Amino acid sequence: AFTVGSGAIDGQPAVVGVQDFHFMGGSMGMAVGTAFCAGAERALTRKCAYVVVTAAGGARMQEGILSLMQMPKATVMTRRLREAGLPYIVVLTDPTTGGVTASYAMLGDVHIAEPGALIGFAGQRVIQDTIREQLPEGFQRAEYLHKHGMVDRVVHRHKLRDELATLLDYMQPRAAA
Repeated sequence: AFTVGSGAIDGQPAVVGVQDFHFMGGSMGMAVGTAFCAGAERALTRKCAYVVVTAAGGARMQEGILSLMQMPKATVMTRRLREAGLPYIVVLTDPTTGGVTASYAMLGDVHIAEPGALIGFAGQRVIQDTIREQLPEGFQRAEYLHKHGMVDRVVHRHKLRDELATLLDYMQPRAAA
């Protein structure tokens, strides 16, 4: 459900982690947590950016508490990237929900969302039933979240490479002259 690779985006070195929604709804279990952390570790070793593309329906309930333990584990790795001064960029695709949103998906230095992407922890009905209030239409969609400061950019997939290249050019650590 999570694949990691190393390479370059328009000449800028990066480690890229991609979540696959087609495998068990992209749910976060032990294997996803381990792969996410391995990608972060690789970025730390290579001293380069970590770009993560999320697509998840939440935690893998079949694994119980072991699945939920991936949230703090991944959070610790994002902290290590920040302490090392390495860029952590998250690309939020449709859907990005549940425990992934509550951990590594919303901890990036920059959040890019695809147009129309559903992004949130719980569903609209669950939230409305809990708080006993009506919520605005589309409040969990990329455009609404961008308008309200929860994501930095809304970028179509076809323009993503250029957007990432620009961000990496600005954000990558550089050797002193």
